[in-house]
Amino acid sequence: MRGSIMLQGTASSVGKSLLAAAFCRIFYQDGYKVAPFKAQNMALNSFITKDGFEMGRAQVFQAEAAGIEPRVEMNPILLKPTTDVGAQVIIKGKVASNMLASEYFRYKSELKEMVKETYKKLAEEFEIIVIEGAGSPAEINLKSDDIVNMGMAKMAKSPVILIGDIDRGGVFASLYGTIMLLEPEERALVKGVIINKFRGDVKLLEPGLKQLEKLINVPVLGVVPYINVQIDDEDSVTERFQRRQKGEGIKIQVILLPYISNFTDFTPLEMEEDVILSYVRRPEELDEPDMVIIPGSKNTLNDRLYLQRMGWDGVLRKYAHSGGLLMGICGGYQILGKMFYDPHGAESSLRSLPGLGLLQAETEMAKEKTTRQIKGIWAYEDNRYFAKMKGIPISGYEIHMGQTILGEEVLRPIYLDSIDEWEGGVNKNGNIVGTYLHGIFENLNWTRQLLNNLRRLKGMKEKKGPVQSYWDFKEAEYNRLAQHVRNHVNIERIYQIIAEGVNL
Repeated sequence: MRGSIMLQGTASSVGKSLLAAAFCRIFYQDGYKVAPFKAQNMALNSFITKDGFEMGRAQVFQAEAAGIEPRVEMNPILLKPTTDVGAQVIIKGKVASNMLASEYFRYKSELKEMVKETYKKLAEEFEIIVIEGAGSPAEINLKSDDIVNMGMAKMAKSPVILIGDIDRGGVFASLYGTIMLLEPEERALVKGVIINKFRGDVKLLEPGLKQLEKLINVPVLGVVPYINVQIDDEDSVTERFQRRQKGEGIKIQVILLPYISNFTDFTPLEMEEDVILSYVRRPEELDEPDMVIIPGSKNTLNDRLYLQRMGWDGVLRKYAHSGGLLMGICGGYQILGKMFYDPHGAESSLRSLPGLGLLQAETEMAKEKTTRQIKGIWAYEDNRYFAKMKGIPISGYEIHMGQTILGEEVLRPIYLDSIDEWEGGVNKNGNIVGTYLHGIFENLNWTRQLLNNLRRLKGMKEKKGPVQSYWDFKEAEYNRLAQHVRNHVNIERIYQIIAEGVNL
């Protein structure tokens, strides 16, 4: 069999990315050579391939589900919002420029042929391509020069499955309305619908399903119950930010910046049943944390101003001076320092801005973005937060515009043996730490020891025994997701739809 299936949604965040990953794993389990594809992704979560190219995180976990290495061809266009009206435009893994939405709308038509050729090469190599749309195909103001929804389906000659989210309410209206707003030739591409995130007794839904099928003349291929799987979210429209865990344990609180990026860094912490992970917007939400994290940011200078405006400066300085563990990752690392400089206007019209001043460090925004995978060892040790950690292997990836210069009193915690460089910074008291390394918590031996140190300081029992690899954990989650979808979607009919294709 050779062909494709495209998942489009009635709106953003209806579960397209997760269902695409499920189909990738199902086809992979069934012996097919399968790959994901999304022409254009708008997300602040990104990943760096082995070749140093930047791509959307959703296609990374879909590729993993498909049993293959992530490649930038799976996501040729990535838009990373930098303001409410603009984004950094990344083409085939490298920064093209920063554009306003209106500028990109005009520019998009020039990218159509590139998208078509990229998809064609991928389709020649793989037996099944699982294509993901973006937002909704019924956004009638964006239909001209569309390259990610029905425009992509036509380029790929792919049948479409429409996804609706029943959890948010109005699923019948959204499915019906989406179908009715499509052009007749677009409507003909839709071969089935799936209702996602269902909670309750499906028998109560069945009368509505039958009526919907008559109205839209498209079969319902499945009703997928809500499932909580520990797989990376595509963007910041995520339930993770609303979770407020309670109970006894290690309290880790992440500051929810307006332009937070790569919050997938913290997914491994959710594997620990005694870790209470939460995201906080206001200083008064801090709840005697054992660790506070300032995450990555796509607009570090504006997020620095946000912290100042919200009253975080005094609270974070007080927390740090009291000995609390404060960690900054990427943009958060830069915010910990004394000063930012942006001479080229890479992120903002501001040319300089003071940081929190908790690390003796200064950052200058460069014209070129650093994008690389790296390996090394953790080289710092003390008798408190970082006890027994020296020599633990570390790997991850860097995505940053800024270059940070550290003062003499700052200790370098990570030795990158793959490139013979030192990375990150720790203050002399050992409680303020910054790093550019995304994915640091995926190093589960390192994470286990850090958490054990926090457990010891709280008088809790340390965890012993072997540490499960993060890869094994993810593999189990992909398999669990695939089985869940097999149980509730007509997979045999999905295969028939792929085999039949579409006539254009």
